[in-house]
Order: sequence, then C-alpha cells, then structure tokens
Amino acid sequence: MQTAKVIDYIAGWLKAYCDNAGMNGFVAGVSGGIDSAVTSTLCAKTGKPVIVLNLPIYQAANQISLAKLHMEWLEKYFPAIQSINIDLTQAFSSLEKTFPTEIGDELTMANTRARLRMLTLYAFSGHNKMLVAGTGNKVEDFGVGFFTKYGDGGVDISPIADLMKSEVYKIGRELGIIEGILNAKPTDGLFNDDRSDEDQIGASYDELEWAMGFDADSKDESRLSDRQKEALSIYRKFHQANQHKMAPAPVAIIPDLLR
Repeated sequence: MQTAKVIDYIAGWLKAYCDNAGMNGFVAGVSGGIDSAVTSTLCAKTGKPVIVLNLPIYQAANQISLAKLHMEWLEKYFPAIQSINIDLTQAFSSLEKTFPTEIGDELTMANTRARLRMLTLYAFSGHNKMLVAGTGNKVEDFGVGFFTKYGDGGVDISPIADLMKSEVYKIGRELGIIEGILNAKPTDGLFNDDRSDEDQIGASYDELEWAMGFDADSKDESRLSDRQKEALSIYRKFHQANQHKMAPAPVAIIPDLLR
C-alpha cells in the first residue's frame, strides 16, 4: 500500500464530499483507539473544521487519557480542531435506571452506550451542519459486523471502511499517531472491564483479515491448521450472524398485482 498517497486520497475524498454536500466540516468521536485516531486525523487533514468528542461512560482511565492526549496532539498540529470532553456516565446511568430490569442485560446496555454516543455526535453535527465521520475499518464493517447497529454504525461517511486493521495501523504510523494509541490493545470500551476485541470475538484482527481473504478467494481448506480452521469458523459465524448490520435494511416490495 502506498501509505502517503492513500492518506492524501482519503483526505481529498473527505473534503470533496463535504464541499459537495454543502456541509461545514466533520464531527468525530475519539476513544483512545487507533481507528478513531486515524479517522479524526484524516478529517483534520482536509483543513475543514473538525469537532472531536471524547464521550466516556464508566470508561477506563487509560482510555480517557489516551483520547485526551490524541485531542491535544490534534490541536497542536491542526488549527481547525475543536476538542470537547463530555462525560455521559450520568446520562447513561439515568437511562439504565429507567429501563425495565429484564432488558438491562450486559450486552443490551453495552450497545445502549454506543447509541447514546451516536445521539451526542449527531446533536453536535446537526447544530453545526457537519458530517459524522465513522471509525469502522473493513474487517469490522464488512467482515464480522463488529459494531453497534445505529450506534457506532450510525454515521454519515466512512473514511477507513475500505482499510484492513493492519492498514489502519500503517496509516496511523505514517500520520504520526502517538505511540500509546499505536500500542494499545483494541477494545470497544463498552463493558465495565478491560476485555479486548479479541476477547469478545475469539480471534485476532490478523486472523480475521486472513479468514476474510481466504473466503474471498475460495481456497482449499484441507491443508489448514486446526487454529486456521477455528479462526475461519469464527469469522464465518460472525459474518453470517451480522448480515442484518452489514446489509441495507430489507424493504417489503409490494407486488404489482396488489397495487
């Protein structure tokens, strides 16, 4: 991959899309992870105004600190950046108490966190006439569907969704993203513990990238190792189960004879 040229291409694509849409700039959530760091920096490289939001909800201290460090780094190098920290813990807690006990299970509330953040991002984007930039990479958005429907999946534009996770890291290094983020364990930060993306999925991003490519090429499975077979099975399970996220919402097409 021609990393520097890809960066210029995406920044140019973002700027052109924003101009054509008649919008003023971008809103991006930052979490202390590589995907949001790269996305927000690519938006900043357009020269357009960018609002970056750190929206912790019962967040681990290291995730909050990495997000703040990235925001400070952006402000140092890009004059059109506005950094805002909003602790959504109290708002989430109130919502959590409002829900009936039976729907307050761990996964439901984790997804609710993501949707509360989406609501906040769109409050800022609507008020400022800006586009919400998505932070999903290709493995998450089109491979295993590892995102919250109408949460972090609720965006206007997806700058890195054609980049594999390994490519996002390459872009991050070229951009000069801080080492703490480059070295951080990938996590969605939606649970009250330190579980990583790999803990949740059962396979690493390298394995998922391999499985995604293997399936695309329809290769012979007979020579795979046991772990490769397991990773491929994990990938296929997520890919199938999360089609409802990755495909457009189905429409009931009314037959002509019923009209």
